[in-house]
Amino acid sequence: MQPSDLDGAVRRDLLSLDKRNAEAVARHLVMASRLLEDDPRAALAHARAARGRAGRIAVVRETAGVVAYHAGEWAEALSELRAARRMSGGAGLLAVMADAERGLGRPERAIELGRSDEAAALTGDDASELRIVVAGARMDLGQYDQAVVTLQTPDLDPERTGTPAARLFYAYADALAAAGRTADALTWFLNSAAADVENDTDAEERVAELGGGDE
Repeated sequence: MQPSDLDGAVRRDLLSLDKRNAEAVARHLVMASRLLEDDPRAALAHARAARGRAGRIAVVRETAGVVAYHAGEWAEALSELRAARRMSGGAGLLAVMADAERGLGRPERAIELGRSDEAAALTGDDASELRIVVAGARMDLGQYDQAVVTLQTPDLDPERTGTPAARLFYAYADALAAAGRTADALTWFLNSAAADVENDTDAEERVAELGGGDE
């Protein structure tokens, strides 16, 4: 593990630090990234160490926020991501922030983020991810029909494949099922399974649960 393992753009953001500190921060960021999936608590320890050394650098605060989110530290995630947004401007990771609000039991705030000017400026997969989170917040509140409407965009194209498409189709199917539209839900779980080339969802299991896997 070397500082050079860090993405070049991130290394450039660390140039304002003295060399020894920059190398230490880079090592912590690399380890946070490597440990994130298998050991988020250990990843968080590294992210916090990086923040302690370079708390005025936006990418460090953003990384700390994302890692805290994966570790289930919702309040810390929000604090770090808000700090990163203040430093760098832009929309930031709105979907992650909105989902952290859900984690704190505040779905209304997640919906508010989905209505913000920053949210309106999002496009592509970033916009789709935020819609998925907002639909989830609607479901938290028992607003299943509104969740369905939230996800009805041109991106609901069954010809699409890949993880972003599979996640969107899955969320739409889940909302349809919650709204009592079982037949439609089955169709979109099947679409999600077909799009899910990397097996990131359990769409096939949901199809079986709904009776779509019967001979």
